[in-house]
Amino acid sequence: MEKRRLGKSDLEFAPVAFGGNVFGWTADEAVSHKLLDAFVDAGFSFVDTADVYSRWVPGHKGGESEAIIGSWLKKNPAKREKVLIATKCGMEMPSVGQGLSRKHIEGSVDASLKRLNTDRIDLFQSHRDDAATPQEETLSTYGDLVKAGKLRFIGASNFEAPRLAEAARISKDKGLPRYESLQPHYNLMERGLFEGALENECLKEGIGVIPYYSLASGFLSGKYRSEADVGDAKRGGGVKKYINPKGLGVLKALDDAAKKTGANPAQVALAWLMQRKSITAPIVSATSLKQLDDIVKSATIKLDPESLAAIDKASAPA
Repeated sequence: MEKRRLGKSDLEFAPVAFGGNVFGWTADEAVSHKLLDAFVDAGFSFVDTADVYSRWVPGHKGGESEAIIGSWLKKNPAKREKVLIATKCGMEMPSVGQGLSRKHIEGSVDASLKRLNTDRIDLFQSHRDDAATPQEETLSTYGDLVKAGKLRFIGASNFEAPRLAEAARISKDKGLPRYESLQPHYNLMERGLFEGALENECLKEGIGVIPYYSLASGFLSGKYRSEADVGDAKRGGGVKKYINPKGLGVLKALDDAAKKTGANPAQVALAWLMQRKSITAPIVSATSLKQLDDIVKSATIKLDPESLAAIDKASAPA
């Protein structure tokens, strides 16, 4: 299996990352542990989470996903060396605050380390930009935490191109850690959110890209082809907007490619991302071993030029 490198760092892993947003939400602790075991046993290693996962669930306060990963590591200490853990801070945490100030980052890192039951975080990401805090303060804080051994590398999420470029300049000029990765919202239905200035900045600076919502809230799985298919789906609001001529055209292109490769639409959509020059690894979630098996198999699919061209044409931004 081809290994991917994250930015210019030495973090190498298989070309799919597991999205931990489901841990403690649509996958309870027992199921989450089984999924993590299967993911690592299949030769994959990159697990992405955040301190705010899953504060949107009634009764939750954030940190639930990290705590489940931590309880898994406590049961399987030997697997710590086989897994790369990525988490984030910056979104609002109840009774804690938000942003990328020195105080908030330092407190967030210590809290995440405790929940994750680990002594270091492989990739710590700024969950969203904080215009109220000078970027030099944020990056110098990360520098101190890297020196302290609490963090290995840092990344950004939900940054616009000018701010990402500014961060790269400050890191270079001040000798501070640089953002080795960007986590943007990007998939076949939302190409315009990343392609252009943001993608060009990542390519220019050698920044690894690990997009979220890789399957467009499940739409690209092909399960939702009419509003009747959506029904009471938990992410119904996220897929209804794609049920239109363009969305159905994308599914048709995925179906055609799937027939050629013996795959399914979700696997083809992930393979398309993996064959993009700018993409390091798409982030995908699973709540069952069957879904996880689909994700694992997607890393072995190679799309031919004709299929890529058809998918590109159907999904082209307006």
